[in-house]
Amino acid sequence: MTLVFVYGTLKRGGENHGWIAQQQFVAEAITAPLYRMYDLGGYPGMVRSSEGLSIQGEIWSVDEAGLARLDVLEDTDGGEYGRVRVQLEGEFSTQPVEGYIYLRSIEGRREVGACW
Repeated sequence: MTLVFVYGTLKRGGENHGWIAQQQFVAEAITAPLYRMYDLGGYPGMVRSSEGLSIQGEIWSVDEAGLARLDVLEDTDGGEYGRVRVQLEGEFSTQPVEGYIYLRSIEGRREVGACW
C-alpha cells in the first residue's frame, strides 16, 4: 500500500473521487509550504515553489492497482503530472507520502490558493 496525498478533484466530494473511492481514506493533511496550486480548467495542478503555500488535501492508502488507475487519470505517461514524494506537515512529516505534481507550464494560469 502507498500513501497518496490528493488535493483536488480526487478528494471526497470531488468530481473524480470515484477513481479513489474504493481505496482507504487515512486523514486530512496539509503540505509543507513548498507548493502553489493553479486552476487548469476544472481541476488543479500543484507545482513546487520556493515561495510556496501549505496546500490542503487528504491522504489515502492506495493499492498497486489503484496507483496504476491514478497514474492513468493523471497522465503520468504523457507528462502532465509526475507522482513524487510530497512533503507534509504534522504527523505525516516523516512518512513517505506520494502526490501528483503538475509538470507542464503554468504560464497564464490562475493561482487558486491553498484549497481546491
